[in-house]
Amino acid sequence: MVQGGLFDGEIPAEAPVKVAKAKPKVAPPEPVVLSVSGLAAAVRDRLEGEFGRVVVQGELSGGKLHSSGHFYCDLKDDEAVLNAVAWRSAVAKWSEIPANGTLVVATGKLTTYAKRSNYQLMIEKIELAGLGALMQQLEALKKRLLAEGLFDADKKRRLPFLPRRVGIVTSPTGAVIGDMLHRIAARCPREVLLWPVAVQGASAAEEVAAAVGGLNALPIQQRPDVIIVARGGGNFEDLMPFNSEAVVRAVAASEIPIVSGVGHEPDVTLCDLAADVRAPTPSAAAELVVPVRDELLDGLALVQQRMVARMRERVALLGERVTGLARLLPDPRRQVLQAGQRLGELDERLRGLMPKMLRQAGERVAGLERVLLAQHPLLPLERGFVYLQREGAMVRSAAAAAGPVQITFKDGVREAELK
Repeated sequence: MVQGGLFDGEIPAEAPVKVAKAKPKVAPPEPVVLSVSGLAAAVRDRLEGEFGRVVVQGELSGGKLHSSGHFYCDLKDDEAVLNAVAWRSAVAKWSEIPANGTLVVATGKLTTYAKRSNYQLMIEKIELAGLGALMQQLEALKKRLLAEGLFDADKKRRLPFLPRRVGIVTSPTGAVIGDMLHRIAARCPREVLLWPVAVQGASAAEEVAAAVGGLNALPIQQRPDVIIVARGGGNFEDLMPFNSEAVVRAVAASEIPIVSGVGHEPDVTLCDLAADVRAPTPSAAAELVVPVRDELLDGLALVQQRMVARMRERVALLGERVTGLARLLPDPRRQVLQAGQRLGELDERLRGLMPKMLRQAGERVAGLERVLLAQHPLLPLERGFVYLQREGAMVRSAAAAAGPVQITFKDGVREAELK
């Protein structure tokens, strides 16, 4: 019987029995004694040789720029933390240092820090990851467009008080367009011109920009007086079409005032900055472009009441002024009576002066007649004088009298020849 083997039972006689021989014991090798720094160097060489250059994504934490120019930080996720450092020469090549809490992608080499018995990443390059990278690109675009003046406040235009036609650029389906149409109809019914577009996806930005340009290109009589660019809420990526350069430039170049109602209150897109007015929601945008009709009617009624009251006050004031002036004026009947009396007196005086004036005038005429007769050129002829003429000209000297002359007497003319 073999005890303690694989089974209990008789071994057949013919079965060979093998007896194991004990192996001789070999003494283990003596351990190599390493210094602490030697072990640290061996670990460093093994780590750097095994991994080389690595690319790590994580949340930046505890980032601090030392006075020496070196940057120290941690990269972490939900389960681990990795110490990291970037030397001054590497930091100088970065466009900016990411803020703590942002998701980054760091490229560098793994190494150890013997004094603390830990390993760390020597960062050569660091970039924002995922949403952070997108936000970085967006911020760069914003700065460039801002420098071009596309967001200047002095270029913003006032919205028309009561537009005849409202243009809307948004998706033709969904709750947004329905709610906007309801708000406009409830406040003050206006004609609405919808230009349907995709509000998310690869083609959204191009469609929105084309819609804004298309509404501006319509004939004057068909153009809207104001345009609403609208989209409902969504995450950052959903709203990216409204941060595109094409949409911003189309909105900034629009000749028609534009209201941007994209997303909800916390959301601010570049389209909002380029528009003439930003609304916190699409519904608020619809309320901004049209007044409340009942409020308008109430306002007109109030204005009418004020106008009537002012007119009555004005008429009453003018009536008082007329009454005051009337008191200052003399009685017209008395004025007429006095004028009649004066006219009668003047008539009597004129009648008395008329004969005298006629007599004096006659005497003056007679005197003038006598003066004229005395000066008459033919009067000396009556006294026996004559005068000589030659060819119609008066002869005034004896020398000039020689030759043919005409002698004028008081009763006629004779031809004569003087020597």
